[in-house]
Amino acid sequence: MTDQPEFDPRQCPVIIGGGELADRPENLADALDPAGLMVAALRLAERDADCENLLARLDRLDIINEISWPYPDPEAELRRRLGQSELQTRYWPVGGQTPITALHEAALDIQAGRARIIAVCGGEAEDSIRRARKSQAALNWPERDEGFRPVRGGDYQGRVAKTLGLTSPVNVYPLYENASRAAWRQNFDTAQQESARIWSRNSHIAAARDAAWLKSAVDPETILSGDGGNRLIAWPYRKLMVANPIVNQGAAFIVTSLAMARELGICEDRMIFIHGGTAADEPRDILARQDYSFSRAMEGVLGQSAKLAGDKFAVELYSCFPCVPKMARRVLGLSDHDALSVTGGLTFFGAPLNNFMGHAVVAMVHHLRRQSGWGLLYGQGEYVTKHHAVMLGTKKPERALPQHYRLRDLEKDIERAAPRLDQSHRGLARLETYTVVFDRNEDVRQGIAIARAPDGSRVAARVETDDACTLEKLMSGVDLVGRQGEIGIGADELPHWCFI
Repeated sequence: MTDQPEFDPRQCPVIIGGGELADRPENLADALDPAGLMVAALRLAERDADCENLLARLDRLDIINEISWPYPDPEAELRRRLGQSELQTRYWPVGGQTPITALHEAALDIQAGRARIIAVCGGEAEDSIRRARKSQAALNWPERDEGFRPVRGGDYQGRVAKTLGLTSPVNVYPLYENASRAAWRQNFDTAQQESARIWSRNSHIAAARDAAWLKSAVDPETILSGDGGNRLIAWPYRKLMVANPIVNQGAAFIVTSLAMARELGICEDRMIFIHGGTAADEPRDILARQDYSFSRAMEGVLGQSAKLAGDKFAVELYSCFPCVPKMARRVLGLSDHDALSVTGGLTFFGAPLNNFMGHAVVAMVHHLRRQSGWGLLYGQGEYVTKHHAVMLGTKKPERALPQHYRLRDLEKDIERAAPRLDQSHRGLARLETYTVVFDRNEDVRQGIAIARAPDGSRVAARVETDDACTLEKLMSGVDLVGRQGEIGIGADELPHWCFI
């Protein structure tokens, strides 16, 4: 059986509409709940397609996992709001890449004739919820599931990672930042300036977009400065360098076939074609990664997906933390002076938890309508774990989408390449990567050091707050990756790292 279906150009999947919004109510009584944001975004996508009663013709509604206000039955809530009790729905698991996966799966179902019209939507209202909590105001929203607890990446971590706090993304991504900086032979200031340039450009892109949350463009110096509450979060990242989930935002897009789009009377210059893509995962255990200076899953996904277009294409490179677009742009051969986003990034546009890439789909669709060509969407989930990219274009495809898009052989190779974790090691070790974690007052909570023993095994260790000498070195800006140190045992019975 071949993976390549017979090509029927009439069944080419196309995006025909996309809508998004940011909700900034002066009065919390007017605040939209997440389901309200999703429905509003769906209505905007319908209007964008310029096709009346399009939502009434949906065969399926895909819902991106919503966290800020957990409904007892989110699928039933959306069906009720739309007045379509029999509508087929699909609720996606947690993951920043899921809007791209949902788009890819919708395209395959359209191509195969399993559905004619599919919409994908997501929304979060974390800002309104926090405002209500702070002011002790009641939100007149539907009942929420008070016992709900989302399954997240931290749930898949082992005891060692959990003990060290490597369940929070803000503690994990700096491990990649510090390791990749050393691998690229950048000094500290050069690496920080690269991050700041990328983030500043994102802020200018976001400032021009109606649905963005932070509308002020900032210069690179501001991003690196500690002024204005821009405190250190985890070395070397400050607040303006991390994702901002305190937003009220919703996004939706609608996918159908070329034949159905024509039947609906959609103008062809509104159609954006889906040319395919790939996906691959790293091991979920953060301490079972081959290396922290690169991701083979990222390299495979971006490398394969980029081949679907010509030499030049617009990009949306997931940007929860600077190390991600910095690694991704090197895979693609792009400069840090290039635009690495059409949306504005997760700091400035906003990070509505799992649905940022839903907004990115909408932004890319509108970008390609203005400037015909190609657009690569790259989403990521957990901690450099889940990778999915899709190529969009204004040109009609010349072949069908392959039924299978996951790089299974690569995933198996990646799993085999992970070093052994040996928490019993004591003595000399070589620093592999590190970070220093801060509290809200910018006081050090702990240092985290990942090291390699002489036999190549990995050990994860803590640096205590009273080890001022080691902490000072870790934050000195000197290249420390590869330096020798010593693993001992602390009073908490965890391995502890210090420089010799």
